[in-house]
Amino acid sequence: MNRLVTAYRILAITVGVLLAFCALVAMPLKYAHTWFGATGSLGEGGSLQQFGESASIMWVAHGWIFMIYVVVAFFLSRKAGWTLPFTVVALAAGLIPLLIFWVEHRVVQKLRAEHPEVAGMTAAP
Repeated sequence: MNRLVTAYRILAITVGVLLAFCALVAMPLKYAHTWFGATGSLGEGGSLQQFGESASIMWVAHGWIFMIYVVVAFFLSRKAGWTLPFTVVALAAGLIPLLIFWVEHRVVQKLRAEHPEVAGMTAAP
């Protein structure tokens, strides 16, 4: 179970960082010209819009890593015996920017409380 917890934590943080970057940085840069009528580097075809468009590959990376995250989180939920609502929140957390960081923290707290065999492995240094 320790490997599963480690994989879950790594995937959760990776998915969270990718989603936060895509939703809070790349997408606003890509569409700033339509939202604010911007010109210059933010305007149609500007350098920041081009950066936002070229960062679109991050959405693809987030999608693939999110699918792996869902599988690992599901296996962890079955092994740890989570309730259905907690499992659903843990599985869907990677779809809402920044929520996954809070959910990952709650998962670690729950695992420490309910499964002492992983408590030492997940403890903060």
